[in-house]
Amino acid sequence: MLNKPETYWNNVLFADESKFYIFGSDGRIMVWRRKNEELNNKNLVGTVQYGGGGVFVWGYMPASRLGNLVFIDGIMNHALYLNILRDNLKLSAQNLGIGNNFVFYQDNDPKNMALNIRLRCLYNCPQNLKTPPQSPDLNPIEHIWRELEVRV
Repeated sequence: MLNKPETYWNNVLFADESKFYIFGSDGRIMVWRRKNEELNNKNLVGTVQYGGGGVFVWGYMPASRLGNLVFIDGIMNHALYLNILRDNLKLSAQNLGIGNNFVFYQDNDPKNMALNIRLRCLYNCPQNLKTPPQSPDLNPIEHIWRELEVRV
C-alpha cells in the first residue's frame, strides 16, 4: 500500500462499528485510593441499570470527510450487517461523490467475513481492500471513534 498514489486513498471507504458508553465503561475500573476513601466522590462511578447508557453505531469515511452513522439496536450479527451494507454503502458512496468507483475496507471481524457478506462485497463493491489475518487494526476511522468517545 505504500506505493499507492495519494489520490488512491480518496476513493477508499473505511467502515467499522463501535460502542460508546455514556455512563461509565463496559469493564471493571481500577481506582487507587487511600484507606477509608472508598466513598469519596472522586472514587465513585455512576451506573445505569438494565444496560442503559450506551449506543452502538456503524460508520464509514473516505479520506476527505465523514459519512453518516447508522445506529444499531440489539446485537450486531452478519444478517444485520448485511442489511446495513445493503441500505447504506452504495448510496453513501454516491452521496460522498465517489460514485461506484470506490474501494471498500473493513476489518477481519467474523461477522464481516461471513459468506453472505463476502459475496455481497464481491458483487456490489468494485474493489475490496484486503486485510491480512491477525493484523492490527489500522483503520483511520478508529481515530474518529476515539474523538467521539472523548466528546461523549
